[in-house]
Amino acid sequence: MSKDNNTPRDGKTAKDTHYANLRRAHRDAKRERGELPTPRPGRKKPAADWKAPPVPADTVLLYGLHTVKAAIANRARTPIKLRVTKNALAKLELDASEVLACPIEIVQPSEIDSLLGPDAIHQGVMLEARPLPVRKLNSLKDKPLLLVLDQVTDPHNVGAILRSAVAFDAGAVITTERHSPAESGVLAKSASGALELIPYIQIANLAEVLDDLHHLGFQTIGLDSEGPEPLEETFTGEKVALVLGAEGKGLRQKTRSTCKALARLDMPGAIKSLNVSNAAAIALYAARTHFSR
Repeated sequence: MSKDNNTPRDGKTAKDTHYANLRRAHRDAKRERGELPTPRPGRKKPAADWKAPPVPADTVLLYGLHTVKAAIANRARTPIKLRVTKNALAKLELDASEVLACPIEIVQPSEIDSLLGPDAIHQGVMLEARPLPVRKLNSLKDKPLLLVLDQVTDPHNVGAILRSAVAFDAGAVITTERHSPAESGVLAKSASGALELIPYIQIANLAEVLDDLHHLGFQTIGLDSEGPEPLEETFTGEKVALVLGAEGKGLRQKTRSTCKALARLDMPGAIKSLNVSNAAAIALYAARTHFSR
């Protein structure tokens, strides 16, 4: 059977070409907004070729619309410079005081790509800022609910945990200095603004800090899949610090022995373990349910 004479040799119809043009225009618009990396000229190079430019120790690079908007609104955060595209600046909707407090430079998305790398979804905005001030444990003594992380290393997980902690009105997220993510653009982007709304406290010795929390009146509960009691039956105090370990290895032995109690999340289904950020959200909900009784 012969082909229709109206069919192009490459097999593409006018309709195919029309939709291809629409998809290309959509991609170009997303690149202009900084929602997709800008292609490098010439042959595309792998992301591994990109090297991060040096950043002073007292500076963090924050990116993403929600992250940067929250950082600029946070009075505890000191902004240095905002690099932003025209489109992203309109979406930030900064008020007059925020504009005055933060020097602004209008740039192309590719300029932000060169500072953050080709894989960062920066949405056309990057803020150079000072790290947040260090918070002391004693300042948390009146907070009824804290979250403690024992060497949870993935900044995406920790960012999601920060969001849940803010959603359930926890007083702080406490984690170790070693084997935990420092304040960074990746952590802040994953937290989607939550880093600016809750203290993120990194400490040297977790066991010592748990003892300090005991002296401040906190019941420390370590989540363990083999805990003797369900979490909801373990709460006894008016102040609780939930302690979660890294996925796979869980709580370290010293942490387990220092916690006042160990508890499990009962799951009736076939899967008996959860991503640490999901487990944190469930545990925070259970704690809030306990406080509301």
